Amino acid sequence: MTKTSYDYVIVGGGSAGSVLANRLSEGGTRSVLVLEAGRSDYPWDLFIQMPAALTFPSGNPLYDWRYESDPEPYMGGRRVAHARGKVLGGSSSINGMIFQRGNPMDYERWGADAGMETWDFAHCLPYFRRMENTLAADPDDEFRGHSGPLVLERGPATNPLFQSFFQAAQQAGFPLTDDVNGYRQEGFAPFDRNVHKGQRLSASRAYLRPNTGRRNLDVLTRAFVTKVNFKGNVATGVTYRRNGKLHTVNAGEVILSGGAINTPQLLQLSGVGESKHLKSLGINPVVNLPGVGENLQDHLEVYIQHACTQPVSMQPALDVWRMPWIGMQWLFGRKGPAATNHFEGGGFVRSNEDVSYPNLMFHFLPVAVRYDGQKADAKHGYQVHIGPMYSDARGSLKIKSTDPTVHPSMVFNYLSTDQDRREWVEAVRISRDILGQSAMAPFNGGEISPGRSVQTDKEILDWVAADAETALHPSCTAKMGPASDPMAVVDPIDMSVHGTKGLRVVDASAMPYVTNGNIYAPVMMLAERASDLILGKAPLAAQHTEFYRHGISPLERDKSASQAVRG
Repeated sequence: MTKTSYDYVIVGGGSAGSVLANRLSEGGTRSVLVLEAGRSDYPWDLFIQMPAALTFPSGNPLYDWRYESDPEPYMGGRRVAHARGKVLGGSSSINGMIFQRGNPMDYERWGADAGMETWDFAHCLPYFRRMENTLAADPDDEFRGHSGPLVLERGPATNPLFQSFFQAAQQAGFPLTDDVNGYRQEGFAPFDRNVHKGQRLSASRAYLRPNTGRRNLDVLTRAFVTKVNFKGNVATGVTYRRNGKLHTVNAGEVILSGGAINTPQLLQLSGVGESKHLKSLGINPVVNLPGVGENLQDHLEVYIQHACTQPVSMQPALDVWRMPWIGMQWLFGRKGPAATNHFEGGGFVRSNEDVSYPNLMFHFLPVAVRYDGQKADAKHGYQVHIGPMYSDARGSLKIKSTDPTVHPSMVFNYLSTDQDRREWVEAVRISRDILGQSAMAPFNGGEISPGRSVQTDKEILDWVAADAETALHPSCTAKMGPASDPMAVVDPIDMSVHGTKGLRVVDASAMPYVTNGNIYAPVMMLAERASDLILGKAPLAAQHTEFYRHGISPLERDKSASQAVRG
């Protein structure tokens, strides 16, 4: 049975919440309660634990909140489905298990904003290293961690289609790289992934479950938080619904870690947001913070699919009659097609000379299938996932009811800017160029999607508007920034919500800009660093390690650094 009062109440047992639960309860002196609205990530649940089963939880109400956007104005009024994990471990229990830090320049961009100086790459790198146990990296690699809770395996990428794809990328003028999470992100390589010994390694499995025996840590599932309680502007606890009854728990501090959709929704329901909007719904404002729910960012992506002329793809593994045998291989040996997420390799490129670091990300799969499990009409196939990584499109999220079970209104404004549309055309053309190289010729059975009828810029954009899906990276809806920034929500110094006391936000909503890859790793890093800030610990020392910058040679970097020192 849970107590009625805790030092810390964490709302959300997902990626960030799992990290915080571990770090804040270390030492046994502080009481911590995690409230997760979803179910437990049972070890016997094959849809969670089996890597290749990742298509099954999405859209399933047992695992997925099943959010969707409002009609998107630049996509013909389409509503875009957004899967979010409704289970312990959050979206890390249902995602594609791809581990991408983002480019170091992403964090240089964070740190360049006023008041954000301590979130540049030098300050973030030590926390990436603290959380990682990178099996494929050299023990002396100063970019990678080797003793953290999150074991990272490198995708084998041994299927001949991967090798031909990497060769084709080089033929198209793009380099290979040793490690997309290391010194040089730009280029193509096998990917790190959250798969260990043939099983999904979610944030819950890595951080939370090994520590649930701590006497000062309680985890409550199926506990749906409906409101943060305030006395004046001081957060005193939360109200949650469980088993049909409302409960109140008091807290020294409340930490919101529900993600970029739930966190701003809960803030608004609790009276923290744009006052005029809150009053229109009959909510008494606690703090007027216009930035709550604004600055919404995401990655949109398409699948460019090809038929394969040789029987080397994983397409046959999608046949229903093969699944019992594939399942048995995994159950009794953690081997076979079910033991991989299949996102074993890809790369990052710059689509034009106006960008200083990669703005496109490729995932290559030796199979032609959509996230919902719908396979292409081909005996064998392969595909790339592609889309712009730091679009300047911005959306917003607003509650439309005081009922916490009603999903908020969300508009992402995909394809709304000249930059976004330009980069989409470049993304599709570059993908086709790579897939059309001679290295892929022995396997190329022709493009299935979008198909030969899509050629002009307008046709490409029309196809993207009709067919693109979210890459499931919603973020930035309660961005970090100083109080002087009227749209900032979270103080970058201690993760507190501006204008309140005893309330913090630690999840993807606090990111100021989306990073140029999958956001799971950045969220985990953010939570690692936030745990030290919350506890008042001295942050890990900044690590000023030089990283690859396009167009700047090592000699030029050394000269610039020397001049800076002399200056």
